[in-house]
Amino acid sequence: MLNVHLVPHTHDDVGWLKTVDQYFYGDRNDIQHAGVQYILDSVVDQLLKNPDRRFIYVETAFFYRWWKQQTDDMQNTVKQLVNEGRLEFVNGGWCMSDEATTHYSAVIDQMTMGLRFLNDTFGHCGRPRVAWHIDPFGHAREHASMFAQMGYDGFFFGRLDYQDRNRRMVAREQEMLWRASESLTPPMADLFTGILPNGYNPPEGFCWDQSCDDPPIRDDPDLEDYNVDDVVTRFLSIAHAQALVYKTNHIIMTMGSDFQYENANLWYKNLDKLIRYVNQKQSNGSEVNVLYSTPSCYLQELHRANLTWPLKGDDFFPYADSAHDFWTGYFTSRPALKRYERISNGYLQTCNQLEVLGGPISRKGPFGAGDSETLKKAMAVAQHHDAVSGTEKQHVANDYARRLANGWAHCQVLVSNTLSSLSGSSAPRVYCEHLNVSVCPLTETSKKVTLNVYNPLAHPVSWPVRLPVNGTAYSISDANGKAVDSQVSVSVCSDNGSAVRRGRGYAVNELLFQVQAPPLGYSTYSVSLLQNGRPSPQSSPLIVTLRDFLSSLLCVCFSRYNASDGNNSESIQMSGAYIFRPNTSTPFIISKTAKTETLQEVRQWFSPWVSQVVRLYTDSRALELEWTVGPVPIGDDLGKEVISRLDSSINSSGVFYTDSNGREVLQRRKDYRPTWNLRQSEPIAGNYYPINSRAYIKDDKDQLTVVTDRSQGGGSIQDGSLEIMLHRRLLYDDVRGVGEPLNETSDIYPEGLVVRGRLLLSLSPPATAADTHRPLAQEVVLQPLITFTDGELHPSTRLEFSGLQAVLPPAVHLLTVSQWDQDSVLLRLEHQYQASESKEHSQPVTVNLQKLFSTLDVLGVSEMNLSANQWKDEMTRLDWKAESGTLGFIRANTFCSAYI
Repeated sequence: MLNVHLVPHTHDDVGWLKTVDQYFYGDRNDIQHAGVQYILDSVVDQLLKNPDRRFIYVETAFFYRWWKQQTDDMQNTVKQLVNEGRLEFVNGGWCMSDEATTHYSAVIDQMTMGLRFLNDTFGHCGRPRVAWHIDPFGHAREHASMFAQMGYDGFFFGRLDYQDRNRRMVAREQEMLWRASESLTPPMADLFTGILPNGYNPPEGFCWDQSCDDPPIRDDPDLEDYNVDDVVTRFLSIAHAQALVYKTNHIIMTMGSDFQYENANLWYKNLDKLIRYVNQKQSNGSEVNVLYSTPSCYLQELHRANLTWPLKGDDFFPYADSAHDFWTGYFTSRPALKRYERISNGYLQTCNQLEVLGGPISRKGPFGAGDSETLKKAMAVAQHHDAVSGTEKQHVANDYARRLANGWAHCQVLVSNTLSSLSGSSAPRVYCEHLNVSVCPLTETSKKVTLNVYNPLAHPVSWPVRLPVNGTAYSISDANGKAVDSQVSVSVCSDNGSAVRRGRGYAVNELLFQVQAPPLGYSTYSVSLLQNGRPSPQSSPLIVTLRDFLSSLLCVCFSRYNASDGNNSESIQMSGAYIFRPNTSTPFIISKTAKTETLQEVRQWFSPWVSQVVRLYTDSRALELEWTVGPVPIGDDLGKEVISRLDSSINSSGVFYTDSNGREVLQRRKDYRPTWNLRQSEPIAGNYYPINSRAYIKDDKDQLTVVTDRSQGGGSIQDGSLEIMLHRRLLYDDVRGVGEPLNETSDIYPEGLVVRGRLLLSLSPPATAADTHRPLAQEVVLQPLITFTDGELHPSTRLEFSGLQAVLPPAVHLLTVSQWDQDSVLLRLEHQYQASESKEHSQPVTVNLQKLFSTLDVLGVSEMNLSANQWKDEMTRLDWKAESGTLGFIRANTFCSAYI
């Protein structure tokens, strides 16, 4: 028999055209008719009417809300449906995360939050066995690796490049074994992966939702419009055609779509009929059997087939749905939101750590009641594939940012409570959240301030601090009373940079000095004003070194692509929030010559709306490029996509490297795909890839690495060159559903958004480059938290603290320290180097947990899977046979989750 697995489902975006709240309650149906609470109400009611019916649900963020509103009787009813397998959770994270623009640590957190709720609520039967990413716009290898380490048996998605799909259909390779790590010993990161036949929609003509126009099954033979025979014939034709491009006698059909099943009776009444009438044909020799099913049931049948499956070793980027439609613009869309999400991730890790180190007083202490939960939920929602991706409507993007800000406020109380407890000082703490535009009212006015520098890394950190001030000379001392070198320069924001500041501060100078902080701890610095006024110009040996770096290797320039407006002979596709499509393959140089000032740094103005500050700190491992772009002019009626291009003498031979979700690195090659012969139709957009934390080019002598401070798109269009897209401002919608152009403005920037960020460049021999860029990338993600206190601290204040007994080995990253319940802590340690990446650091490492923390007593340890919803020794996964050509890998780059 050909078994057709019908999977009733709904795809519920955790924000897109409407906010999360609007989607849940069914508000603003003038934008989009969607109400998740009614979907869940209706589905449960319909499942109870026929024990054969099935339904799957994905987004725990919505289900959690609905669950809290139910009576005890309804909750017990739903538990029974889950226990019987009639309601099945798939994926189970707080949301269905984006795969191109998310950092692995934030993905792990949001998956852990959703899966923990399902575990606590439904036990074993509520644990998803299948990862389900039916809507993200391309798929990352690191996501597959994480899903495998979370215990999933399989992974299904709907979107892949149209050329890749066509080849796989012919070869019957739409289901495969994804070997998702070059470092982990198979099958540790192997994941069975299936491509769904219709994206995530039903077959054409078989949609029976209130949002659909397909006719219902009319099965009264006395009526003139009786259509059962036609429906059955069409369905059998579709099923047989689908079977030709899949490998077994089991095929899957997704019966549902965006926010469907609000009136579940429409779907189930027609699906009941479809199953009955198609299966009746078996008495006349039909070999098609239709059944209600779920992805895990379908996967179980594929496993029973006991076949060998083709191997996949790379990823599914970039994604194109036709020749000129590459979904590579969203790698950069909404760069300010992308940065806010990234620093919020770092702040959440700090908040989690200090909640553990502070104990109960962190949540209720001298500064009130604080919590980490608010920011956890906001960050979890922000991982959604229409959140950090930048592909939502503007009012929804504003809502994501508002939620993050609210989470920050709750964590700030917690942080203040803990730092007060650890230091013994109850002095109020000040948080200066606009230091990136040189604004901090306390440092601008006070004659004496104290800095607390908290380091969330498990290794000591040295970090440059730049404070907005109005004096010309300051004395700075560290926790031991030792003087710290410093310098004062005219603030870049006091002149040309005033367009960034917009009246939010008035400091004319910047005070620069270097701080050091111990692992998982803080150090304290005292800053005292000595003299007021403006600093006099000074020369510095810093600049000589910087000029040598630039002139010997690099040309750093700013260019822009003019966005296609769809008015050309090849295609009507426009650039938009999703799609990157320049109207020419040659970027326009914004300025061949830049106005340059040399102070203690190099300041360059390429145009009134593009500038850059170049810095090389003493003993720094990297050159800093601080870029400021905007408001991007649109007076010429052209959308623009601004890039920073780094040209070098490196002979890269068309090859470059990008990270996958901030973790392992993949090789990229211009105009090439590892699994099919590419017909390249967009030479720029078709060679762009997501860069979450770093990218590099290299030859036998040199490796040039760029570390980014947020997720961005980029590529190596010319040999020896890397280009990073910084900002996009567009005038047309790209017709992918969002319904508005990516033309960001705000109350502060009504004429267009101004964005500021940093690129860090390092140049080193390829053999040792990873020893620099790996820790550098972690420092950017988990940068120190600086809090301020006005005046002097009490002499009894504890000025330095470390939560670790000793520094962890360089290969080991402390990924998670989070309060799990009243008496236990979730700990994740990570081997952060790929196999063969570093001669010294890719080797296995041993860590003694008993001697890890300085203030916590480790009474016992139980190892868990990566998402902490299953004991490691109880985790069993389906084994799959790979076709010949398997590769042997050594163990490195691993996670370890523990409950202590």
